[in-house]
Amino acid sequence: MALLLEYFSSIPLITLIITTLIILGATSIVLIQNLRPGRRRFVGKLVPPGPRKLPVIGNLHQLICELPHRRLRDLAQKHGPHIMGLQLGELSYIVISSPEAAGEVMKAHDLNFATRPWLLVSDVVFYGAKDMALAPYGAYWRQIRKICVVELLSSKRVLSLRPVRESELASKLTAAISAAAAEAGGVGVDIGKLVGSSTCSFTFRAAFGMAAEEITVNNREAMFAELISGVSDAVGGFRVSDLFPSLKFLPALTGYRSRLVKLHLAADGMLEDIINEHKSRRRISGTGSDVAADHSPNKYSQDLVDILLNLQEGGGTELDFPLTTEAIKAVLLDMFLAGTETSSTTVQWTMSELMRNPSVMQRAQEEVRHTFGNKGNVDEEDLPDLTYLDMVIQESLRLHPAFALLLPREARERVEILGYEIPSGTKVIINAWAIGRDPRYWKECDKFIPERGEALVAPTGDDEAADGEGMRWKKKESSRRKVKK
Repeated sequence: MALLLEYFSSIPLITLIITTLIILGATSIVLIQNLRPGRRRFVGKLVPPGPRKLPVIGNLHQLICELPHRRLRDLAQKHGPHIMGLQLGELSYIVISSPEAAGEVMKAHDLNFATRPWLLVSDVVFYGAKDMALAPYGAYWRQIRKICVVELLSSKRVLSLRPVRESELASKLTAAISAAAAEAGGVGVDIGKLVGSSTCSFTFRAAFGMAAEEITVNNREAMFAELISGVSDAVGGFRVSDLFPSLKFLPALTGYRSRLVKLHLAADGMLEDIINEHKSRRRISGTGSDVAADHSPNKYSQDLVDILLNLQEGGGTELDFPLTTEAIKAVLLDMFLAGTETSSTTVQWTMSELMRNPSVMQRAQEEVRHTFGNKGNVDEEDLPDLTYLDMVIQESLRLHPAFALLLPREARERVEILGYEIPSGTKVIINAWAIGRDPRYWKECDKFIPERGEALVAPTGDDEAADGEGMRWKKKESSRRKVKK
């Protein structure tokens, strides 16, 4: 389960069988696809360099038996380094492995690369790509993005969930760690499992508004966490059927579609029950959008489901597209998936690096104790004062991004990137893991050194991309604005 789940995961053994079938029975189909108008090379234009490819499968064989982000980094160093072309099945990809190329894709030409490629998981599990993360660019995506940013993820909404966060940290996570330590008798405690459970519980309460004791009684948290694990694997997995979209029989032949359908039915059933419970509660209260505003940890509050139902019922906001129940379910899946995986993964990697670097841990502990020692508890208002801990987290994110490979993009139109011609329809993979370890911008790039944030780190080498700023960090100011209620 990883969002450290990269976009690619290890290729299953069944792929060898599928590849053989493709080579024997589908070569003619692929050749016909390649001869269609629009697939030709652009005369006189540079195409991104890349490794030699095999007929039909392209470079698919070069991603076997190694972590994809590492393999792609190694290939890019040989054939890139900024941008590299790959042929994976029927589809053309470019791999972005430098901040300069990433800036071109995500900033200079962000509108052209704003859409997502078609994936079977988005079509089956996410109700035809009705969520925000996997929806194609367009008016519907802009509406869903606006709803998520303005209504669900606003600073006011985040602050309103403070009691839930404090309750999870104080009463659940801390108590669980103490109990596990006592039970282990000094042998060791699986912090990762406890942090993952706490993150899941918080996200569950924030999204669905259930009291802590109700979650425990119904065991919904554990059931939904297991379900999200399967969805995470499906989203982050590498699937041959997505790389040969013209071969419609592949998803059924590999059993991939049936697994996705089971996940979808399980998720849809749970989300349907939760939405119906909220609708019933709203009818009983007789207030519609005016749900209870009490944000105490053990009482119902206006959670994400209530906010989305308000919008569906026309809660003061004009929408270009009606907010269907399917769209609400897809957005809730997005929120839960992103809220659990990214946070728990980052915490686990940060704790791992602290254990491997005792001097860093000691300094971080001293800062925390100096800031909160007199209070006896962690107060969110004073979190901006933890400048060194902030640098620790930033360094952990540099070395271990929650997504080593960002979700794929697709070129909507033909465009030129760093002198290379990128045809319309080309898929884009951004290797965030490789960018964070670029030796031109980071001295001792593979080492965990939070002190990088205390001074500018000059780029190494004479590459033309070392432009004075790049990925360098600015010195943290000690007087930072505190978060206000």
